[in-house]
Amino acid sequence: MIKFSNVEKTYGTGVKALSNINIEIPQGEFVAIIGLSGAGKSTFLRTINRMHEITEGTIEVDGKDITKYKGKELREYRHTIGMVFQSFNLVNRISAIDNVLVSKAMRMNLFKTFFKIYSKDDKIKALEALDKVGLLDKAFTRVDQLSGGQRQRVALARTLAQSPNIILADEPVASLDPVTAKDVMDDFKRINRDLNITVIANMHHVDVALEYATRIIGIKAGEIVYDGPSTGINEDILESIYGRKLGSDELMER
Repeated sequence: MIKFSNVEKTYGTGVKALSNINIEIPQGEFVAIIGLSGAGKSTFLRTINRMHEITEGTIEVDGKDITKYKGKELREYRHTIGMVFQSFNLVNRISAIDNVLVSKAMRMNLFKTFFKIYSKDDKIKALEALDKVGLLDKAFTRVDQLSGGQRQRVALARTLAQSPNIILADEPVASLDPVTAKDVMDDFKRINRDLNITVIANMHHVDVALEYATRIIGIKAGEIVYDGPSTGINEDILESIYGRKLGSDELMER
């Protein structure tokens, strides 16, 4: 369970990115965050893993106030949360399995990390994670030889190797073509369903958000203007989120 209580985020420039956020997200939900660029979607997402610090309120995960975590406690908490980025954040010159094994580095000493001394169990988990996203046959292929969709799957496998409770995805398919995006989103949906991992994703494409997420959170100027089932979204609600009616072509472009 993730719980936001009276959360505010104001940057040093005085810009208020989040205002009066009160929301609960139960374990196992698939949530899509939609809204205009600059609306506060990424800020909302990144407060959950403390990449961005809030200025007021509290965020609780499983009943514990994560805003109070420091040092080792914060590092351990972050290990329970996977993060998938639009730009993949992979090391292109090494293999897929080595990229997945990077997820173990934060819990290893510097010597083992530098010389890539991983345990047999870690290697098995890395291979299992690649298998879950259909890339077992690419385990020893350099990432720079993979397609964009395959690279995003490697990033997802790296996240799975952490055994996370929550996966945060920041525009995970915005740079992919529609066919590849569908394949990657199918992986997210299957992982959410089969492993009961909470998935919270900022979505660039409204139609993809509506197809895959069970719950939509619409953010406008830092405030939540819609929070409900994806089946409840209509043209009027989209207009309240985006400030105007969207054409059918914009549902994919937005």
